[in-house]
Amino acid sequence: METLPLGSKKITRAWATYDLANSAYNLVITATIFPIYYNAVTTQKNSSGEIIRDTVQFLGLTFKNTALYEYALAFAYLIVALFSPLLSGVADYGGSKKKFMQLFCYLGATACALMYFFDSTNVSFGILLAVLACIGFSGSMVFYNAYLPEIAAPEQQDKVSAQGFAMGYWGSSILLIFNLIMIQKPDWFHISSTAQATKISFLTVGLWWAGFAQIPFYYLPAGQRKERKRTTLANGYMELHKVWKDLKTNKQLKRYLFAFFVYSMGVQTVMLVATLFASNEIKDSNGNGMDASKLITVILIIQFVAMAGAYLFSFLSRKTDNLFTLKIATLFWILICGFTYRFVYTPAHFYVVAIGVGLVMGGIQSLSRSTYSKMLPVTHDHTSYFSFYDVCEKLSIVMGMFCFALITESSETMRTPVMLLMIFFILGFLFLHRVPKINDSLHH
Repeated sequence: METLPLGSKKITRAWATYDLANSAYNLVITATIFPIYYNAVTTQKNSSGEIIRDTVQFLGLTFKNTALYEYALAFAYLIVALFSPLLSGVADYGGSKKKFMQLFCYLGATACALMYFFDSTNVSFGILLAVLACIGFSGSMVFYNAYLPEIAAPEQQDKVSAQGFAMGYWGSSILLIFNLIMIQKPDWFHISSTAQATKISFLTVGLWWAGFAQIPFYYLPAGQRKERKRTTLANGYMELHKVWKDLKTNKQLKRYLFAFFVYSMGVQTVMLVATLFASNEIKDSNGNGMDASKLITVILIIQFVAMAGAYLFSFLSRKTDNLFTLKIATLFWILICGFTYRFVYTPAHFYVVAIGVGLVMGGIQSLSRSTYSKMLPVTHDHTSYFSFYDVCEKLSIVMGMFCFALITESSETMRTPVMLLMIFFILGFLFLHRVPKINDSLHH
């Protein structure tokens, strides 16, 4: 395999292809088909459609089915947050960044494919697969993100990061549309039933993920091997400690990570509760909530608009600067939360909000990653630094969801915790204002 120079189109496109590969998990497994299927196989209804049982047994305990699924994902995120710094340090010292990325990729893809065998008779098996798929996705992203400063020059990173997110959005949308057609018209594909088509969709995610991942795995370098002074395990802890010390003395990076953590509590929570909010708070003219097909349509709208948003915010960052553009994004999120709390009651209103969410979601995720990359000091320890970034993001998910759920339990509607999300974005804007301006000449 040829050694490609920094910033070459071939290697940046190959890197971005991994977003195309693994985003199918995010859209099909996390956001749409799997949660709907899981809820269906763990809920019993009478002939009138009324729910008579929505609890499941897991490890000898009884849980509400949706709560167990949420706990499982939170556990998976915590596992990755706790262990990714150690794994990334080991990968940097062993020159095995790509091997670790492959390991987590295949773990996640295999778990998705095995969901084909999940049904109402083996709920614990389905929950285990959901945890393993989440760990595989999140774990591989630690090493994937760490490649960005190694394959693109600082002035390219906003555009390359946006390219990755955009490829992920449109690629996963194509697979979701295909799966929806297969589920709604199983006879077109000579499939016996809708349930069978649904299970086959999980198999397609695993094949899509592992298949497209072969492109970045072919072109990306293995990673630079560093001298080992102690055991591999000790090197991982040494790397973690070193990055922590660097963060304490790097005012710019420390302040940015804190701001990122705070506004990510809002961003990540919006992504995870959007369908729940719509199901509970949005009513049509007959007083009914949004059905599954309409909710999936909203998610597709968010996906496609997010492609444009990633490139729009990349363009704005080139015309101004990264931190200014991120502050614009957080202000936009504040307006979205306020508008949603006060005015969004019908499906038409929710579609409008979905367009706004999609536009800013793609932009803030892409720009957050490339901004952090630009702030890194001169180092070869990119994986270890990006593991901190990943830890911040994963812990923000846990904290954001916990706070949202806590307020939801004590309020009559899901509108009240929406104001909490607004507070996260207000604080994120204020903390971004304290971050020193980026000077690209000082990095890399």
